[in-house]
Amino acid sequence: MTQTVLVTGAGGQLGRELVLTANAETRCIGLTRSQLDICDSEAVVEILKQEKPILVINAAAYTAVDKAESDRGNASRINETALGILARACGTAGARLIHVSTDFVFDGESNRPYHPESAPNPIGEYGRTKLGGERAVQEALPDALIIRTGWVYSCFGNNFVKTMLRLMAERDELSVVADQVGTPTWARGLAQAIWAASEQTQLSGIYHWSDAGVCSWYDFALAIYEEASGLGLLSTQTNFLPIPAAEYPTPAERPHYSVLDKTRSWQDFQLQGVHWRVQLRSMLKQLKETENE
Repeated sequence: MTQTVLVTGAGGQLGRELVLTANAETRCIGLTRSQLDICDSEAVVEILKQEKPILVINAAAYTAVDKAESDRGNASRINETALGILARACGTAGARLIHVSTDFVFDGESNRPYHPESAPNPIGEYGRTKLGGERAVQEALPDALIIRTGWVYSCFGNNFVKTMLRLMAERDELSVVADQVGTPTWARGLAQAIWAASEQTQLSGIYHWSDAGVCSWYDFALAIYEEASGLGLLSTQTNFLPIPAAEYPTPAERPHYSVLDKTRSWQDFQLQGVHWRVQLRSMLKQLKETENE
């Protein structure tokens, strides 16, 4: 029997990958923001009545980290208020909810990977609104599954990998922050992890998922350069200078350390993590194939 799954935020990096990686037995309906504004309670209730999904995967979010500092109203509306609307509607419709959150709920003061039970303490408005969204989901729908991730990139949209590729093609020297550490996450791998988690219908609460391994933004940039050059995506020479975050000020403060502990996820999702550099190589190969089409 074909089962219906709704993916909100289907125009974003993760949303597009979720739609592309859905299995053939799933009727996956991807809804972009123009097709469904999750802040609109009447529209949310109506689409759930109409499509009768067994599962809703929320990939919709306000993700402009720096802009959120001066635009908290919109960030809060999308990341917090809308999540209460969505969770209550799912509860009424009898649909399971998987919501995607962020490593930015942590302050970065740890020196070891954050567990799902680690105390959150966001240091920016983006992280604060995302934490508010988690709490709104848990209050309205305690059986929901929340998956935190970080440093997401893909062939789609704007992200660090694509920005670096553009800058590497334009400049012979780049300064990259070296004292912020986390784990890059290919959106396709994250999508596959979410689908794996969806098959474990007994799971609820908070889980963590990113690719395996650890690096700084500087390490990530070097890897992008090396992998892209090896694939023929770059033909320029670029020198990289490691700098502290203090020399690259941004409106939003970012955690210096946001590595997530995925031990429980690897076990409960029945899916082994893949090292971030292997995933980066896969994404760049996909990007090259897309450009050659």
